[in-house]
Amino acid sequence: MLTVVPEENTPADGPAGSPSLIDEIVREGARRMLAAALEAEVDAYIAELADQRDARGRRLVVRNGHAQPRQVMTAAGAVEVTAPRVND
Repeated sequence: MLTVVPEENTPADGPAGSPSLIDEIVREGARRMLAAALEAEVDAYIAELADQRDARGRRLVVRNGHAQPRQVMTAAGAVEVTAPRVND
């Protein structure tokens, strides 16, 4: 049986100041959702401009690796996200 602990009685961190397992699971889920949303946005942008070519026939909008990871504050806490880069 699952016991629900009221929020005001729940410590911010678990034993010895480490985050609880559920907090880590939530942060990892948030990180994955943000990464998937960024990838989908880049995919849509590149697909929309796939017919744009330069004089030599090369695509003008292409992927260009990933940016440096950065911390993004979410309701689940700070999560590290690496956004895809686009060369346009």
